[in-house]
Amino acid sequence: EQLLAEARRRGEARHTVWALEGIAQMRRNTGQYDSAYALFEEAAEIAARADDRRGHAWALRGLADVVSVRDGDTERALELLGEAEVTCRAMRLSSALAYNHKMRGNVLYRAGRYAEARSLYEQALAEFRTMSEPRGEALSRLGLVKSLARLGRERAETAAELSDLAVTLERIGLQHARRMVARAYDELGIPDARFIEAKVTEVAR
Repeated sequence: EQLLAEARRRGEARHTVWALEGIAQMRRNTGQYDSAYALFEEAAEIAARADDRRGHAWALRGLADVVSVRDGDTERALELLGEAEVTCRAMRLSSALAYNHKMRGNVLYRAGRYAEARSLYEQALAEFRTMSEPRGEALSRLGLVKSLARLGRERAETAAELSDLAVTLERIGLQHARRMVARAYDELGIPDARFIEAKVTEVAR
């Protein structure tokens, strides 16, 4: 918010866009979808006027996420991501493109299109590993684990990978993503591995 105020005062469009997108992402992560949408929308408009194509692509990705999770509008979300992908490819924005693919996976997963989501998560995972981006890699792994579980993967394999992911996310400090893993246990009907381990230890004693 401090950066946003300073950027607005100086009339610096790109810094304004960065700040708006950062605040919007935090609002989205805390379930304030209407506020997040408005901020991403403003960022997209400012970026377009300033020919900030990178900022515009990130804003479209944010809008797609909110449209998907809040409105359940899969096709509109995919349209926004498709528009952003054109920019990412034209400017060779490898990181933004990988996050675009990961978000496309999220949108398809929410729509119950699990096989398509799996393919996008696999693609994004490979891209993140190529650029050694641990955050994107972990998030793509989570989406892939959930998709595979929905497609019939063994529960024990799913539980083991969720447990490993929880450790990874804790190590790199992604608290929001760590909560996403916790929700995945409930969503997939799999007991938290840490709980199982505690119960086994208790019985052994």
